[in-house]
Amino acid sequence: MFAIKHLDLVLLVLALPIFIVAGWPLGGYAAAAIAWIAQSAIHHYTERRAAASDDPKTVVGLTAGSMIGRGWLVALTIFAAYLIAGSDDAVGLAAAVLVVVLFTAYFTVSLILRPFENHRELPS
Repeated sequence: MFAIKHLDLVLLVLALPIFIVAGWPLGGYAAAAIAWIAQSAIHHYTERRAAASDDPKTVVGLTAGSMIGRGWLVALTIFAAYLIAGSDDAVGLAAAVLVVVLFTAYFTVSLILRPFENHRELPS
């Protein structure tokens, strides 16, 4: 079940040998991996804080702020990798494509598993 629920992380691990064998820029892989793991950690932290809160404003604030902030974090990390690599298009492109693949896997799995997760009861 872990492999399905965390398919994005499984794909991230499997992408490393693919990057090495294909000769794709490892700087792009590193940037995507760092950004993805960081945003994932932030997501889990804010999700726990939102679940523990009884204040709807806090829940919405944490959830919305986390989504916006994590998107910016990933985008700026990809851009920084591009700049650090001396404006090498291949590094930025490799990082961006890997992040898109990881997000697609994460989003698809979360949509499929969402009905099976336990959610807090809403007050009547």
